[in-house]
Amino acid sequence: MNEFLTPKQVARAIQASESSVKRWCDKGIIPTIYTAGGHRRIALSDLIEFLRSSKHELVRPEVLGLPATTGQTIRVIDRAAVQITEALLLGDEEQCRQIVLDLYLAEHSISSICDLVFAKAFATIGNRWQCGDAEVYQERRGCELALRVLHELRTLIPSPPADAPLAIGGAAEGDQYTMATTMVELVLRDIKWNAVSLGANLPFATLAAAIKEHRPKMFWLSVSHVPDETEFIRAYSELYDEFGLDVAFVVGGRALHESIRQQIQYAAFCDNIRHLEAFAQTLLSATGKQSAT
Repeated sequence: MNEFLTPKQVARAIQASESSVKRWCDKGIIPTIYTAGGHRRIALSDLIEFLRSSKHELVRPEVLGLPATTGQTIRVIDRAAVQITEALLLGDEEQCRQIVLDLYLAEHSISSICDLVFAKAFATIGNRWQCGDAEVYQERRGCELALRVLHELRTLIPSPPADAPLAIGGAAEGDQYTMATTMVELVLRDIKWNAVSLGANLPFATLAAAIKEHRPKMFWLSVSHVPDETEFIRAYSELYDEFGLDVAFVVGGRALHESIRQQIQYAAFCDNIRHLEAFAQTLLSATGKQSAT
């Protein structure tokens, strides 16, 4: 997939004249960078943003290195969840890519894609596995496939502003699940946070080192598995006691049941990605007002 495009490539992809694309570049309608020789180059993420907010359509997506039918299907989010479930079980990466890219081009939010498509799909796959209708390898392969699609989607999101507040997070030691923390990074970047996922299986000591070094405005912890609840509560509480007054702690995940939540402190507990997005937007707005005063 080409990350930077020439006006000629863009013109071919959207079936417009090259002179029109150059004019849009020069007027700032499509953000443009210039090479040392003065040639226009357009980031793929900026082109996708332009398409999402304009009447123009992606006619020849293969020119951009995308699946040939991208943008040519109207995606209904409920139907997409069913379709991507089957594609994940079959290991059909091209179908998954097309579904997700079509949803994004149709202006569905990334948080909705995460919650209403991927999360539903993996819940269904988990239920099928419990009933003996799916194999473990299919679920694991599906996770790897979904992560690749999410990483590709990340390249289509415009970079956050230079002054965007920083958010970091991940999953604690013993928790190998990377899907949720990857989704959080993606959604936060989409709403203009400078968000960085640190990954999974991270000791609390290294999480503390990361917070101390980078001093983020927000820290998230995805909790899909807790090997030892007593140790988790102890280590998390130490981390919160050290940084909780200065950093907004956001937690969530299927392993954070009520008895654990009653014993820890946080700025927000989020049942799903859309809840986290709403909290982050509120915090972003408050940060902007503080900066203005």
